[in-house]
Amino acid sequence: MAYQWDFAPVLRYAPLLVRGAEITLLYTFGSVTLGLIIGLLIGLGRLTRSALVNAPLIALTEIFRCTPLLVQIVWFYYALPVLLHIQIPADVAAMTVLSLYTGVFYAEIFRGGIVSIERGQWDAARALGLSRWQVMRLVILPQAVRRMIPPFVNQSVTQLKNTSLVSVIAVPDLLYQGTSIAETTYRPLELYTVVAVVYFALLFPSTMAAQWYERRLARGR
Repeated sequence: MAYQWDFAPVLRYAPLLVRGAEITLLYTFGSVTLGLIIGLLIGLGRLTRSALVNAPLIALTEIFRCTPLLVQIVWFYYALPVLLHIQIPADVAAMTVLSLYTGVFYAEIFRGGIVSIERGQWDAARALGLSRWQVMRLVILPQAVRRMIPPFVNQSVTQLKNTSLVSVIAVPDLLYQGTSIAETTYRPLELYTVVAVVYFALLFPSTMAAQWYERRLARGR
């Protein structure tokens, strides 16, 4: 017997899906903003020559880059409270892990963009009598930012997809709401189809904007 598609239950629960989409965007923008701050601090720290500064930052970066985000969320929410004997709310755990996770990737983008500028640019600017901060602000960063923006945008787009993992600790994002409604209505195919369409509608414009900007940068070289 052929499956009979019925989207009527989806329409009845549309407000919950809208609320879930709002929470997804909230976690995306919040973690991207905090991640940029974290990434800037780590990235600048990685540029120093001090082993005391670099060693813990490298360790933090590799821990978050080399373990799955889902494992990090579950561990931070369930295991860390046991170790510290504290209670960590699901929303705090989700935002913290998402911010740290994307922050270490932003840090590598910051660091990579800055070190990609030719050494001659630094030497020429210092020869003009500029201080190290002036060299960074007036000469290096304007060039590096152009190279950083495309990977920044791509990482931010990926972050929106990453937020779907917070549903495993009952954060009521779009995927969590879709799963809950599917269990109530027994229409999982319709619900997950709608959830996929909503994610696509949120992500596609950002992806197109990133590609447009990359083409614009390529023409400007």
